[in-house]
Amino acid sequence: MTKYSDKACNNFLNGCNCAQSVLCAFAEKVGMDEKTAMKLASSFGGGMGRLREVCGAVSAMFMIAGLLKGYDTAGDDIGKTRQYQLVQNLAKKFKDCHETIICRELLGLDGEDNPIPTKRTPEYYASRPCENFIRTASEIIEAEFLN
Repeated sequence: MTKYSDKACNNFLNGCNCAQSVLCAFAEKVGMDEKTAMKLASSFGGGMGRLREVCGAVSAMFMIAGLLKGYDTAGDDIGKTRQYQLVQNLAKKFKDCHETIICRELLGLDGEDNPIPTKRTPEYYASRPCENFIRTASEIIEAEFLN
């Protein structure tokens, strides 16, 4: 466990979605205030707006990679290639731990896309493996960029 992964997991246990949990844990490190990080990541929970597509923790991992190592010039094909290689490497590391980056597959769901979030109760937290995914994404980011 690391300082960042602990903070990210605590964020989740305090009601943040998966993307918010990870991005907010690293907000200061990437030069972003927590309120902006919360708003930016708010659309990515539940596998992007509860569509159950790419896991929110993984999306946040990619956002952090962009903020720390992204290119910032239109037409920079070398920078774009480097960034896409980085994202694919991060995705592979997450898949090595959890086999997929897709929310519905991680949760064993069949594609639920109801926009209404599930109430955060002790039963919710006991049944959801999301904290593990949040921890993994945070540890990958820390190992990749902060060591």
